[in-house]
Amino acid sequence: MNKLYDLIIIGSGSIGVPLAMEFAKKKQSVLVIDSLSSPGQGEDKKAIGGIRASHSDKGKILVCQRSIEIFSHWKDNYGDDIHWKSNGYSFPAYTEDHENMLKDLMRIQQELGLNIKWLSPEEYKELNPGINMEGLRGSTYSQEDGSASPLLFTQFCYFKALEYGAEFKFNKTVVGFHIEKSKINVVKTNKGAYHSANVLNAAGAYAKEVSQMAGIDIQVKPDSHEAGISEPVTPFMGPMVVDMREEHGSKNFYFYQNTEGQVVFCMTPDPPIWGIDNRSTSLFLPMIARRMIKIMPMLARLKVRRTWRGQYPNTPDGFPIVGKMNELDNFYQAVGMCGQGFMLGPGLAELIYRLITENYRSDDLEISKSFDPYRDFKDQEIFR
Repeated sequence: MNKLYDLIIIGSGSIGVPLAMEFAKKKQSVLVIDSLSSPGQGEDKKAIGGIRASHSDKGKILVCQRSIEIFSHWKDNYGDDIHWKSNGYSFPAYTEDHENMLKDLMRIQQELGLNIKWLSPEEYKELNPGINMEGLRGSTYSQEDGSASPLLFTQFCYFKALEYGAEFKFNKTVVGFHIEKSKINVVKTNKGAYHSANVLNAAGAYAKEVSQMAGIDIQVKPDSHEAGISEPVTPFMGPMVVDMREEHGSKNFYFYQNTEGQVVFCMTPDPPIWGIDNRSTSLFLPMIARRMIKIMPMLARLKVRRTWRGQYPNTPDGFPIVGKMNELDNFYQAVGMCGQGFMLGPGLAELIYRLITENYRSDDLEISKSFDPYRDFKDQEIFR
């Protein structure tokens, strides 16, 4: 007799693995299916590890605040070192428009309980001594934001999920569903079929294709971003630096120093590079090196160890798509994380568990409005 799972998750990345752990921890039977050979081998391992609650929307702020609680207490609760570092995030302003925008947003963020403040140029220089002071008007600073290792966290989370009873099937590709009476009864793979009471799409860059197998189109379109990491050097940085200035070929870029002393950096290309091509380019490193040296000249002699390329599964407004689909009674989406799946994952896993089991907390439905699959996508996330 085929086992009936309470939940089948498609995708073992930054959402699928924490969600599997959450369901198994609550004594629910859960199966995760992935076409790759082990957890976190898609976009999750390409994340640079930044974790922030300093967003422009209530839903993302509150979910990421919960994620930060989980990340920052993981070692205390489970004994695993995930390289958590409470280094904070900073958004330095070099233009009047950016200063006004950041200060206006900061007031909203503070009203939503975010621990964020405005620093003068001199105060900011104390945190990041190598910063270019020419034209610097100040910076926001959210000190409770931080960073961790996506590779370590996903592996440790996977082991805890197994310990709690979750099951994982790797090297199996979902090829379709059996749908009857507005429900997915069977998830079909190239190596067998599995029965479930509920099905959740957490397929990252392939989320649209998975959803289309159920006859539902979703507005998720991946674009490619490149990142890199340096050799380890003596600690010299405070918070992550996010430079919002647009330059030819790049919309913004950001970098920080991790617990091992390595500088990790990433850039948002402009125009977007749509698709799932993972090949690194010869354009990225010269472009971001110029930007990094411009904002922090002391980085000129920093030696880069490697670069890589991954996808941001984007939505039109920059907010994830999370929730139950109206077309099917037991099909859920947790997709379109827009490159922020790692920081959203642990907090979002708890929220999704409550949504599927209908064990709501007082503000769950309000938070979920930010991620509604049927929203009009007219609003825009400022910090994309």
